[in-house]
Parts: sequence; structure tokens; C-alpha cells
Amino acid sequence: MIIDLRSDTVTRPTLGMKEAMFSAPVGDDVFGEDPTVNALEEKAAQLFGMEAGLFCPSGTMTNQIAIRLHTRIQTEVICHKYSHIYLYEGGGIMANSHASVKLLEGDLGKITAKQVAESINPDDVHAPETTLVSLENTMNKGGGSIYTLDEIKPIHALCKEKGIKLHLDGARLFNALVETGESPADWGAHFDTISICLSKGLGCPIGSVLLGSKADIKRARKVRKVFGGGMRQAGFLAAAGIYALDNQVERLKEDHARARALGEMLNKLPVVSEIFPVATNIVIARLEGTTPEEFMKKLADQNIKSVKFGKDLVRFVTHLDFEDEHLEEFGRRIAKI
Repeated sequence: MIIDLRSDTVTRPTLGMKEAMFSAPVGDDVFGEDPTVNALEEKAAQLFGMEAGLFCPSGTMTNQIAIRLHTRIQTEVICHKYSHIYLYEGGGIMANSHASVKLLEGDLGKITAKQVAESINPDDVHAPETTLVSLENTMNKGGGSIYTLDEIKPIHALCKEKGIKLHLDGARLFNALVETGESPADWGAHFDTISICLSKGLGCPIGSVLLGSKADIKRARKVRKVFGGGMRQAGFLAAAGIYALDNQVERLKEDHARARALGEMLNKLPVVSEIFPVATNIVIARLEGTTPEEFMKKLADQNIKSVKFGKDLVRFVTHLDFEDEHLEEFGRRIAKI
């Protein structure tokens, strides 16, 4: 048994998802004629109380399209220094939008309205114009930490007052929502655009949806085209997204419970000095007396896969294909390390 905890992107479609995919009616999405893609976009938009959606191959693409919509040359994006849009999207903010970035510190990857207010540039010839604030929920580098609506509301109010757009990288947003009990529609009311990923905790083979106003999504289709993201009979993939939204959201709580148990197991190891607070499905272990490479080699010898997440950090992510039997076996194997 290989225990793969590198990411929740390693999941494979369930039988029910495969059946939905194989039976999906399809058409040419670039012509707007794929009924299943249209249904997914409408379903996601309605779920969040937003006007329209755009199906894309990846969360990186939906984030980068949103940044392109809300910036232009010589403008600036405010985000946390550990944001996915900054660290893990290949320098896309610069390459795609020619925008500057202001990076903020913050507990477990989160920032506050006070920090944002202090970071908005003045109307000065020497400074780029601040046009966008981007948040991430859950926060990957924060160990799956969660923003709540009470934390979002003052940031939203500030952005609205200052005429600044607010984007949410919601790659694991559903993980947050099943924990807080907040509704997608409440979140949709506080952002100009939201990216939701279908290929992480929801278990789809591919895809993300960008949500926003009709005007923004119309512009986003042109940006998707120039990014090479126009797909044809994409309904087979969109069907997986519809199935996931209908059947695989509530089960995310199981991933979270297993992540907490996994964190407790790891915390007993002498080489683990700290486990980040386990809020959702991400477990980050800080090491002492060994390196991530050495520790991961010992894990690999036990057929356990993980990823280095910093100079002394290793990350584990629970998911659809990591069940109770895998958790029990994980405990038995790390006891041998």
C-alpha cells in the first residue's frame, strides 16, 4: 500500500463521478455550446450568489485571469507573502499582468483590514496604484488555516470604500465552509471574483471555476482564450465538477478528522518539534535534529509520500483516497521510523 499524502490533487475519480462523466452531453465550449459546461458554470455561480462563472483547466489560470481583470500596467496587488498567487504561479502576476506586488506578513498566512489599510499606496507619482487585494482560503502555507466571514467583512468594507477590487483564491474554500458552517452565498457577497478549485478536496481530475459579475466573466473569456484555456468538448470534465458539488462537499469533514489524527501521530515523533494547528486537511510538521530530505527518505522507505514545505517543514495533505485503513497503516509505519 502506497500512502500518498503529497497533496489532495492526487485523488482519482470515484465510480459515480466516472459514470457522470461518461454520460455527459457535450458540445463546443468555445462556441458556448457545451451544455454540461454551461450547467457547471451556472450551478457554481448560483451557489455563491454571483452572476456568472467560467470553467478553466486550473486554479492558477482562474487566479491569473482575475488578476488580469483587476489590474493593469503600473498597478499593485496586495497579498500575503505566502499566497499561492505569488509563490506558486510561476511569476504570473508580472508575466501576465505586468503588475507590482506588495507582500504582507500575517499569522498563519492571513492578513487583516488594518494591514491592508496601512499598505494602500498614496496617490503619488512614485508609487503604483493599488487596485487589488487577494486573499486565500484555506491558506495552504498557513497549514490549511481558515478565514471567517467576520475577518473578511472589514477587508471587504475597506476595499469598497477605497474602490479596490477583492479577489479570493478559494482553492480549498469548501474545506473552510464545512468547518465554519458559513454559506457560499455569504462569501460571494463579499468578493468581486472567487476562484474555486474542483481538483483538490472535491476529487475531480481537473478544473476550476472563476466566479464574478457578467461583465467580468465576459472579459475573462477573452483572457482565457489568450492564455490558451479555451476547451472544446469539456463537458466530460465539467460533469465531474457537477458531481463533486452535489456529492463530495460534506465528506471533506472526514479528511479533516483524519488530518487531526495524523497530526497527533506525527507529534509523538522525537524529530517533530511542532505541528501547525490543524484546521482542515493540511498537516505541517516542523522538524528538529534532521532535515526534510532525511525525514522524507525514511517516510519513502515506508511507502509514505510527502512534500518539503520549507527549510525545516514537511507537509501532509489528507484527501478522498486516504481512508481509515490508510490512517491506521500510517500510524504503524511511522512507529518504525
